[in-house]
Amino acid sequence: MVRTVAVLSDIHGMLGPLDQVLGEPAVVSADLILVTGDHVWGPEPAEVLDRLVSLGDRAVLLRGNADRELLQMSRGVDVGLGDDPVSVWGAEQLRPDHQQLLDVMPEQVTMEIDGFGPVLFCHATPRDDQEVVLVDSRIERWKEVFEDVPPSVSTVVCGHTHMPFTRLAAGRTVVNPGSVGLPYGRAGAHWALLHDGAITLRHTSLDREKLILETARRSDLPGVEQWLDDYVRTPADDVEALMTFGPRDGRPRADTESEAAH
Repeated sequence: MVRTVAVLSDIHGMLGPLDQVLGEPAVVSADLILVTGDHVWGPEPAEVLDRLVSLGDRAVLLRGNADRELLQMSRGVDVGLGDDPVSVWGAEQLRPDHQQLLDVMPEQVTMEIDGFGPVLFCHATPRDDQEVVLVDSRIERWKEVFEDVPPSVSTVVCGHTHMPFTRLAAGRTVVNPGSVGLPYGRAGAHWALLHDGAITLRHTSLDREKLILETARRSDLPGVEQWLDDYVRTPADDVEALMTFGPRDGRPRADTESEAAH
């Protein structure tokens, strides 16, 4: 049985933070690396997919909404993102082997983890790759989201909202590792470790300006400097992100909102 799982999520084409997290001793020594989706939509989507594939059987990769959307766009499907230059460019970066990889990539997986029993891993929620639940979502909302989850599953791990948290909700432990590539709130790469029945939210410090310079040098994304300024140098904080995501969680819309990332 798997004893230690390093959980990464929402890399969003940011190779630099991914490499630094993969170099963390706890990740290097983990039995399994599980990545809960949104590998792409960012400045180095192909490079991130290649790096994840290079991990071989040590990694389990799930498909997030951004991965699904760019895959569809790469095949000429209109998913309503034709006015988003990052999505259009990102879809063009996907090689046939990337398309095949994303084709067979599961949206969720349930695994037996020592100390936890069956753990369900998904991108957003167990039933939808874009659905939003937050650290302060009401219990009725969590019950709705978990409606089809088997009673034997007492731990659910999800990503999508780029904000790390762990909480008890409707009798289940919920873990969001946060985002490796585009965190909201605290700067740096966020991830989580499941080990011997304990959950630890982890953080990898990054030199933000060095990261921006190196990513801009490597990436061919048009306007990459502006993108990095918007999403890396001056990212949304947790209050802004919660205000933006709140209506998608069924809450009243705030008077003012800032635009959260993909």
